[in-house]
Formats: sequence, C-alpha cells, structure tokens
Amino acid sequence: MFCALDGSQYQYASKVRLISLTSADFNGAVLMFLTLCPNKYYITRFLLKKKNVLRLLVCHRFLQQGLRVLEGLAASGLRSVRFALEVPGLHSITANDFSSKAAALIARNAQYNGVGHLLQASCRDASMLMYEMRKKKDRYDVIDLDPYGSPVTFLDAAVQSVSEGGLLCITCTDMAVMAGNSGETCYSKYGSISIKAKYCHEMALRIILHSLDQRAAVYQRYIQPLLSVSVDFYIRVFVRVFTGQATVKNSASKQALLYNCIGCGSFHLQRMGGSNVKYSAATGPPVGPECQHCGHRHQLGGPIWAEPIHDLRFVQKVLSAVSGNPSRFGTSKRIEGVLSMVTEELEDVPLYYTIDNLSSTLHCNTPPLLQFRSALLHAGHRVSMSHACKNAIKTDAPPAAIWDIMRCWEKTNPVKREKLSPTSPAFKILSCEPSFEACFRVREDANPQSRKRHLTRFQENPQAFWGPKARAKAGGGISMNLQDKRKKCQNKRKGQITDSSQLKNFPCKKFKKVQVYQSCLIYCDALFMCLGHKVHIR
Repeated sequence: MFCALDGSQYQYASKVRLISLTSADFNGAVLMFLTLCPNKYYITRFLLKKKNVLRLLVCHRFLQQGLRVLEGLAASGLRSVRFALEVPGLHSITANDFSSKAAALIARNAQYNGVGHLLQASCRDASMLMYEMRKKKDRYDVIDLDPYGSPVTFLDAAVQSVSEGGLLCITCTDMAVMAGNSGETCYSKYGSISIKAKYCHEMALRIILHSLDQRAAVYQRYIQPLLSVSVDFYIRVFVRVFTGQATVKNSASKQALLYNCIGCGSFHLQRMGGSNVKYSAATGPPVGPECQHCGHRHQLGGPIWAEPIHDLRFVQKVLSAVSGNPSRFGTSKRIEGVLSMVTEELEDVPLYYTIDNLSSTLHCNTPPLLQFRSALLHAGHRVSMSHACKNAIKTDAPPAAIWDIMRCWEKTNPVKREKLSPTSPAFKILSCEPSFEACFRVREDANPQSRKRHLTRFQENPQAFWGPKARAKAGGGISMNLQDKRKKCQNKRKGQITDSSQLKNFPCKKFKKVQVYQSCLIYCDALFMCLGHKVHIR
C-alpha cells in the first residue's frame, strides 16, 4: 500500500515494491513519492483515483543518493548555500556562474559555511552545462534559474535537462517587456505579445508559462505549474516537467489569444485549439470589430497560458509548513499572506479587473471593495482578489454584467453627463440602461479570510533606491556610485532655467544640428577656396 496526497490508501502496481514515502522540504515543501522498480531508470505509472495519473521517475540513484540541484546563475552562491544548509535529502548542488570571480567566490562561501561536500562551484556557460546533461541518467532533479533580466536564452536547455517530474524554478525581472511596454520585444523573446493593461502582472506570469510549455512541447514534454507569483519587481514560477506525447497534443487548448478593448478595458480570451476525440483549430473570434460596450477597437495580445497557474493542493501544503513553523523564515508573515491570497484566487479565471480603472472609465466615484464584491455575489457570480494587484477583482462575470453593476453604482453617484465627450467610453456605456438592479448590500462572504485576518499581503517599499540594481560588470563587481549617478541624472532637463531670457542660450537639438552643419559648410568653403575651387552653399 502507499499513501496518496489526501491520505487515502491505494494498491500499488504489480512487480513494483514500495520503498518509502519521503517528504523533502524545498523552498517550503516539495512532496516526492519514491518507489523502486527492477529496471533502473524505468518510469512507472500508477492509476490513482479514477483518471488521475501520477508519473514517477524511479531509479536506484535517486533513492540512494537524493536530489541533484543546479543553480545555473549563482553569482555569490548564497541560494545554493541555503539549499545545502536547510534542505534535507540532497545528493549534490552545482552552483554555476560564467564569471570566474563569481565561481571562486562560490567555492569560498561553500567552504566557509561547511557545505563543500555538497556544493560544487562551476564556471561554465549555463546553457552548455545543461545541454551536456540531457541524458536521462544525467538530468538534474531541480533547476533554478534567476538571471538579471530575461531567462529565455536558458529555457530550451532547462526543459531538456530536468528529470521526469523534476522542478523548474524560473525568475523573470524584465517586467517592462512582459508588462506591455515593448510588445514586439516580448514576442521576439517569449513568442507572445504583451499588452499594457491593469492585469499586466498576471499576464506576465501567463506569458512565461506559455513560453515554457511551448519549448517543452518540442521535446514531447509538458509543464504542470505548482506556484506562480508576482512579487515586488519580478515574477517567479515553479513548474514540474513531464514527458507524454498524448498530453502534449492538448497544448494548443491550454493557450489563448487575448482581445483587449482600448476604450473601456474589457477583455475576452480565445482558446487556440480544442481537444476532444478529434483535435481541431478553435473558432472565433469571440468579439466583433468594435467593442459592444464602448464602440472602441480591440488590441490583440498573447498567446498566453489559460490554464490554472497554481496547484492549490501543493500551495496548501506549503502554507501549512510555513504556518506550523513561522520562526524558521524571516519573512514568514509575508509568505503566509501571499500564499493565503493564492489559495483564495479563482483558479479557472484568467486575468482580472481593477475597481479604480472601472471607475476611471466612467469618471465616477470608486465603489468600496466589499460593496462591489457583494454586488457580484448577489448577481450569482464568483469573485476573488489577486495576489498580483492590491485592488484586483477576479470574477467569472462577463464584461456586460460588470458594466451593469457600474451603471447601477453611477445612478447613486451620478457624473456630470454634459461634460462627457460623445466619443468617450463613459458616454457610450452610460447611454444604456442596466439589465438588472445591482444589490450593494455587504455580504459576509465578500470579505476574504486573508483580509479579515489582516495578513501582510502587499509590502511597502522598504527603503530608498529599492528595486533592481545595476547589471554586473563584465569583469565582475557592480557600480558603487549608482545612487550618485541617479541623483546626478535626476531631473536633468527640468528646473534649470529660471529666467525666460535665458531660453535662447539653450537651443533645441535640431537647431544645434543645423548650426554644426552650417559650420562644416563654411569650413569646407574656405578650404576649397584655398585650393582654387568655387563652392556654393545652399
């Protein structure tokens, strides 16, 4: 017998002898079920609870020696040292960095912390290192990639060199690209066009998951997201990677195109494929040439990952591990707050609206959070918050129902219709009567538990100049005068001229170019005159 995740008992497959049920703590909790099979690197499949299939990598090396971890871009090796000190059941940790100075520092830190027997410093190109470990017997069980900026150059190698059911931990800090500032750059990197919208942080999570799944599908592999979080100025995803040709065929049905109205911000998702007995292309689009609510055009974004971005059962176990021993982590209060919000999110509802943006569209007062959530619940819709945005509203209500609620709110908090432009979204939306009468009476279930308990969900900026620092120099080290440089360049074009008479002393760039051009022509004219040539300046 062996124990499933919910504690119930099941018979294990024949000719397979159960060895142990091991719980390994990796960044909170990572559950692994270990079995032993006569074939050394055989992958067994157990049928659990109807159609749920649990795939396990079974090998003597894994059972006897433990997990093999790779931190591809380790820098000082701090995270790898913590792995070695805090995570049980490890066989080896490879802390790699392309800088020789960083590799030497990793080795020193490993010896200083007494983990030299587990932690091995490496000075290699991370992609080449992973490509060399693509064989099944050489693959890493955990790969952690935390680059400065985008991780896209390492994803192809990572999905090949992680073991069956292994863990990929990916960090992206290029949020400007993924949040819609450069949609064309996002497409060149991740194969998806980002849109500048209020839901940009969750969209960034779904873009990286789409990119991971797309790269894994090339090698008949697929991903299973465990936890995807948008925190501070970066995003981080934890996914497991499996092999299965039949499941890879469903990959298109897990991706969706995004139609976003540039006027009122309503959005619609269109799945890229359908999966049933026969696989076929999706039909659409789900919207017309113009938005039915405000009459404006739609932006096309994506494709993005449209499936759940968390495994709630896994998150609950991590949350229990953190809550049971809060003194173990210095930021346990914030971890508990974020994970509590994750467990409250609607897992089958991609993206979200924000109350302030809905109010800004209609130029009306912002409804209180609990009243707006109660109105959605009274209308028979589900609603939740999002860990990615403080005033987010995730709901399965269609945009028409949301605007009907906002119309009802505007009746009690009227705007000055005469000041609205006839071409504005507010004029078009408020010109229609709501199809139902919204009830704003506060319900008890409108207030989530994480909010009732006053958990630390969104952290304020802890200090000045907080955020991503400068990129490391090629020879190692970082710029020490970063703050001085920021102060020097701050407002360099503002507030320097106090007297309008001095404006003529600061010509525009175009005028400067003309001055330089004319000076060059005058110089050339003088030169040619000395040589006996005639030159005419135009």
